[in-house]
Amino acid sequence: MMGVNTVRLQHKLTEYSNKFTALAQSYDGTKEHGLELENVLDHYAAFVTDSENLQAWAEIEEKHAAGLDGLADAVRAASAQCVANMEKYRAWRLLSGTDDRTGYFSNIESCIETEFGSFQITPNSKVLMIGSGSFPMTPLLIAKRTGAEVVGIDIDEEAIELGRKVVAVLGSGLNIRLEGASVEQLEITREATHIVFSSTVAGKYDLLDRLHAVTNSGVVVAMRYGNRLKSLFNYPMQEVNRGKWRLADHIQHAGHVFDIALYVKA
Repeated sequence: MMGVNTVRLQHKLTEYSNKFTALAQSYDGTKEHGLELENVLDHYAAFVTDSENLQAWAEIEEKHAAGLDGLADAVRAASAQCVANMEKYRAWRLLSGTDDRTGYFSNIESCIETEFGSFQITPNSKVLMIGSGSFPMTPLLIAKRTGAEVVGIDIDEEAIELGRKVVAVLGSGLNIRLEGASVEQLEITREATHIVFSSTVAGKYDLLDRLHAVTNSGVVVAMRYGNRLKSLFNYPMQEVNRGKWRLADHIQHAGHVFDIALYVKA
């Protein structure tokens, strides 16, 4: 029999899944529902980093609770879509002169500070961001603080368009470019010294496998991920082809919404 905290956590997950699904479906290309979505995501970020919830999640995993995998998959996919939409809301606010920082964005920005650990980015580095989004925080922060060249890519054309406008406002003079191309089509893929994967890119490990053939021997890959309770907000870590990639380091933050796995070529 499951404990009270475990039952509460499952009920809460179902509530979040329903909220995210409804909010994702309500997106209509306007600012409508933006504040409501940000409020839900801020609370969800706190939820997946709460130590009490982590304990309850461990109990759920141990007992192999019925329907857990399906529920986790549903809430992860819906929350990832909502994150993408929230970046669009934030971009629109910035472009209309009313930007402010939410708890979720503050958490992400603090993670960026230690993204590559000892594999430091310098002014001579070339950085590729996969899943740059509509409000490209990582490219902006990296370019501003290091002077490195940064290229962001995204499969969402609207995100690329909004992201370019955000960079024009916040990153004037910085060496940032946003593209809607695949990694194989970009020249920087072969030159990149550092590659960052967004934690909400669903097929990131398949893409990592493809990157082996088109990247240089010294490239360092920062794979943002979330395991256990954090997997409810991020796509989790997976095994890699050990003939291609080697796990060089882990950067884990208990209070942050994702952790980082650093890979180098085997």
